[in-house]
Amino acid sequence: MHTYSLKTMLPNPPVPSVIRVAIAGATGYAGQELVRLLARHPGVKLTAAMSSGGEARRLPSLARIWDGEVQPLDVDALARESDVVFLCLPEAAAAGVGAALAGRGVRVIDLSGAFRLRDGALRARWYPETAALPDGTLYALPERSRTALPAARLVSCPGCYPTAALLSLLPLADAGLLAGDVIIDAKSGVSGAGKAATDRTHFSENHGSAAAYGIFNHRHAAEMEQALDRPITFVPHLVPLNRGILETIYARVTPGTTAAAIGAAMRAAYADSPFVRLWDEGLPEIKHAAYTPFCDIGWRLDEGTGRLVIVACLDNLLKGAASQAVQNLNLMCGLDERTGLL
Repeated sequence: MHTYSLKTMLPNPPVPSVIRVAIAGATGYAGQELVRLLARHPGVKLTAAMSSGGEARRLPSLARIWDGEVQPLDVDALARESDVVFLCLPEAAAAGVGAALAGRGVRVIDLSGAFRLRDGALRARWYPETAALPDGTLYALPERSRTALPAARLVSCPGCYPTAALLSLLPLADAGLLAGDVIIDAKSGVSGAGKAATDRTHFSENHGSAAAYGIFNHRHAAEMEQALDRPITFVPHLVPLNRGILETIYARVTPGTTAAAIGAAMRAAYADSPFVRLWDEGLPEIKHAAYTPFCDIGWRLDEGTGRLVIVACLDNLLKGAASQAVQNLNLMCGLDERTGLL
């Protein structure tokens, strides 16, 4: 694995005793989950929650958890009132806001895709508004980035689909157990498509159906290939659930690889990872991971043919977005990564 390093190594920024945090894009699904988590986080003070524009509003579902008012986006106020800003904005907006805040010395944790790709040509295709990565940018899957996070200025959180896939595959790639390309068959609930209504996410279109989309044309494929350094075939599907992801991953292993070797590589990788749950028996389901900050991983190996099937599940709004971002915050600021989450 070669992608988890800072673009430019800089001294670790100082961490204040009370960390002032703000959220830009607080009215979306992931943004509201962030408000819920940060309002009760013992190590931070939530100083502002802003939308991507529009009028001030309240969030009725968060009454008595956080009774503040969501304000229109104001970059100057974010820079003035925050030590760390979480971005839950569309990529085009995140590209500009993230770079502006980082340039003013504010640390940023971005949940969009704007800063995920190192290669300029790939960014031009998938995230054209991101001309360059600010110094101190770190693509941070927390289980892989613990030592680098304290020095990060701008943390780019992995996408929800890549989180499940990379947690499943990177330990095996590191151990030299994977042979050839990989097929990732993924199913996601409709909240993964964001809050803006579309024909595809309309109840009448989605209920009672399942649909593949984005074949050979999904931005998360580039992100996964960057991290794995190998070709993948990625086929996402939309299923009629509010939230949750299940990925069935098909791969081949190097000759002579045993089920015991697969299990040993997984357990060694996640022995100290509180948010990865390995299934030695049975296979995970979406209902096991929904509304939790965990990624659940199980697998089966046919030793005779070298065919490996991995099943991974997570909540796309939590481990795939908000709780993973808070996990990154904790590690970035020297807190126990479980703080505010367990």
